[in-house]
Amino acid sequence: MSQTPGQFRSIAIETYRAQFQPDDHLLLDVREDWEWAMGHLPGAVHIPMNTIPDRHNELPSDKPVVVVCAHGMRSLQVSQYLAHIGFSDIYNLEGGTAEWVAKGLPVER
Repeated sequence: MSQTPGQFRSIAIETYRAQFQPDDHLLLDVREDWEWAMGHLPGAVHIPMNTIPDRHNELPSDKPVVVVCAHGMRSLQVSQYLAHIGFSDIYNLEGGTAEWVAKGLPVER
């Protein structure tokens, strides 16, 4: 599942749930604080998009990072940025938290 720097993959929710287990990746939620407080995907780590340039060193380089936001646009931008700065195993979760909730999947508060 590795990619070269500068690239990332978009991944559907169903594919994400089938391919990843809780401890084999980092699920990165890049939404704002108020969005996070309304509910987030189980196991997600919260680093708002605007703080990623200062906090990307908190992300693992030895396992995949799956990026999620509300609908998939901010996560797409963060995925592009992370790939650009050298992360090689990045995934953008298509549809974001909104699609996750619409599918009736669990959220944490």
